[in-house]
Amino acid sequence: MDFNLLIARVKNLLLTPKMEWPVIAGETTSTADLYTKYIMIVAAVPALMGFIKASIIGSSLPFLGTYRIGFGLGLSSMVLQYALALGMTFVLALIIDALAPQFGGQKNQNQALKTAAYAYTAGWIASVFLILPWIGGVLALLGSLYGIYLMYLGLPHTMKSPPEQTTGYTVVIILLAIVLTVVTTMTVAAISGAGMMLGARGPLSGLNSLSDSSVKFDENSGLGKLAALGAKMEAANKKMEAAQKSGDADAQAKAAAAMLGNVLGGGDSVEALAPSALKAFVPETLDGLPRTRFSAEKNGAMGVQVSTARASYGDGQNRRVHLEITDTGGAKGIIGLAAWATVEQERETDTGYEKTYKSDGRLIHEQWDNSDHRGEYSIVLGDRFTVKVEGDADSIETLKAMVGSIDLIGIEALKNAGVSKG
Repeated sequence: MDFNLLIARVKNLLLTPKMEWPVIAGETTSTADLYTKYIMIVAAVPALMGFIKASIIGSSLPFLGTYRIGFGLGLSSMVLQYALALGMTFVLALIIDALAPQFGGQKNQNQALKTAAYAYTAGWIASVFLILPWIGGVLALLGSLYGIYLMYLGLPHTMKSPPEQTTGYTVVIILLAIVLTVVTTMTVAAISGAGMMLGARGPLSGLNSLSDSSVKFDENSGLGKLAALGAKMEAANKKMEAAQKSGDADAQAKAAAAMLGNVLGGGDSVEALAPSALKAFVPETLDGLPRTRFSAEKNGAMGVQVSTARASYGDGQNRRVHLEITDTGGAKGIIGLAAWATVEQERETDTGYEKTYKSDGRLIHEQWDNSDHRGEYSIVLGDRFTVKVEGDADSIETLKAMVGSIDLIGIEALKNAGVSKG
């Protein structure tokens, strides 16, 4: 198994899909090879990340601390999720093949399996992002849309669907895929008792085209940052090619880790802050409420480190709030891309609202429920740190004031701490 070829395929799919799909369609790869040399490897990423998140890193529960499921249950869920992912890919391929004639395409089970597997790639690879706090959900949404885009680009090549019918073909496939995902999620949750399924998500495209030295952008602009990332990824790719030629398996593994680090870290290698460094920003009181609980930890997986400090505050009666400060560390590049893209979301309910927006260069998320006077206010600092306060309050303005009382400037000043330029 040549992992360099696999990594090259993933990279080309995510960064230059329009060029990669014709190549994929022209390959005579057998179903067995598709599974053993690609699907079984890449589909293992979300299952592994689900285990790491659930059993190693854990999930934060306000006022209760960090919750982790046992290793035995975590491993069982990982195996189940992995098996279902393999099966779901095959079922989706059958759907793609069966629908082809209805949209002017040509039935071909092998090409249908290629379409399903390579369209799922963005979600499988991007499952690493859910180790991040609330912003991981935003990135998941971006990735879901990118996975749909990948399928839309691939169908005319693999299933020979006419361009004018490809949109309808894609929509029907995606609707059925959603049903499959819901059923799979419910199956895992019912059997394992833990919601470990990770949604589809993926990085943005177009980085390679921005690395062309003939095109210049303001280095502080969004396009400039993408261009710099593309150039650093190109350099990492050259190191990988050199490792492949050397035949040194250890060197190849390190080169692969460097490639992942370039994507997640925005082209940089990042050492997340020590728990003690984050503790310095956690106050003894918050809006007059004394601190009742504190914890801080640093975790890492696949070369990505994340540090988190958590604290709970309360008056011993009905008012309680929870503070969480996170250093996204090795995933700061993805946070930066989300901030650059000016991700916005707004939703109204009968009792409150939820919205994500950008203000003064910072990405902000707020949520409020008037029925029980509870809410959440989160802010991204330096395209790396997140500060979140959630709990009981008179209004969302109270929660904003609590976040404002934290030394945000001091936290933001550490955005380059532990960063080694690629």
